[in-house]
Amino acid sequence: MSPVNPTRRGILLSAAAGTLGCIAAAPAAEPEPGKVYRIGVISASIRGKPQPRNGHTWHFAQYLHPAVDLDVIQKYMDPGSATMFRTMLRDPKFNFDQLPFPDTRITHYYDADPKVAVAYTEAFPGVQVASSLEAMVDEVDAIWMGDASGFGDDHFDLVAPGLQKGLPTFCDKPIGGTVAGTRKILGFARQHKAPLMSSSLFRHEWGTEAAIRARDAGEFGPILYIIAGVEGGFSPDGWVVYGQHPSWTVVTLLGTGADAVSLYARENQSHAMVTYKDRMPAEIWFGRPGAQREYNHTAVHFAKKRYEYAPSIEGNFAYGHHYQMFRMAATFRQMIKTRREPIPHAEILEVTAIVQAGARSLKERSRYVELAEVMA
Repeated sequence: MSPVNPTRRGILLSAAAGTLGCIAAAPAAEPEPGKVYRIGVISASIRGKPQPRNGHTWHFAQYLHPAVDLDVIQKYMDPGSATMFRTMLRDPKFNFDQLPFPDTRITHYYDADPKVAVAYTEAFPGVQVASSLEAMVDEVDAIWMGDASGFGDDHFDLVAPGLQKGLPTFCDKPIGGTVAGTRKILGFARQHKAPLMSSSLFRHEWGTEAAIRARDAGEFGPILYIIAGVEGGFSPDGWVVYGQHPSWTVVTLLGTGADAVSLYARENQSHAMVTYKDRMPAEIWFGRPGAQREYNHTAVHFAKKRYEYAPSIEGNFAYGHHYQMFRMAATFRQMIKTRREPIPHAEILEVTAIVQAGARSLKERSRYVELAEVMA
């Protein structure tokens, strides 16, 4: 099977195989036979305001829990989300022969406003409202902190109690908001020997995984450059939050080593050029429209082949979106069991630096801002 011409069977086999080619070199722990890992889920705020239906806790984290009350989902969520839960996320025909996971269970849900958390406990039977972060981390084995549209300003305070106890932790993007904030979280995790994961769904797309396989196989030569796009109307705040996604695509496929970023915006679209001293640049488009709504589109230009992909699998966006959410949850689950970090800290930090360099460039007439400036 060609690494960039997958079949449905290939997708299922890939899902069952676990994380592809991105495990850190730290020694692994042996999973405990028969253990069910208790997950504490935390919902971040958006500049102090709660996210009652935080998609990164309701949609992304639900893979870690064995049961969902679909009638309650229908009651609380928008019609599109409710339908997706019923016909895709919790339909046994689309479980990748992996779901529900036999060894994870969400036991606690924390929101700064406890009233907001009640609906989650109704939708996911057996989950309790956490009275505090400090109390929750004493009763769980791992932490998932989800943030759909926040800016990262509250992330350290939310994940610090779990990290201090050494709990495996998922910290959503933008992990620290700023380079200093990201460094603070990464350093705190290292200090307390807590396995840490931060990621965009774009890293876990079927197409991204296929591009990694093709890159590592060398069949089409090295990657010369990539064009990573995300749909939606550009805004300076939007770049800080959603510019994270195509920046993750760039770093995932090309690795670290970016030198500078220039960001230009016109109306509701923007274009960033990410340059390197030792290779061709990468392009990031925010607001670039596609022939059909796909949310994002990536073109990987190998020396011998151009490979383009979007989230859809066999033309089905919902299925492709389900796959990438599942893969991210599966990668986190593997980290819980082995305590091996799946994503190098240097890559996590570089994503933050690319986004911040782009934001500074936009304010300074699109000049090339070296990453060293925002890293200082």
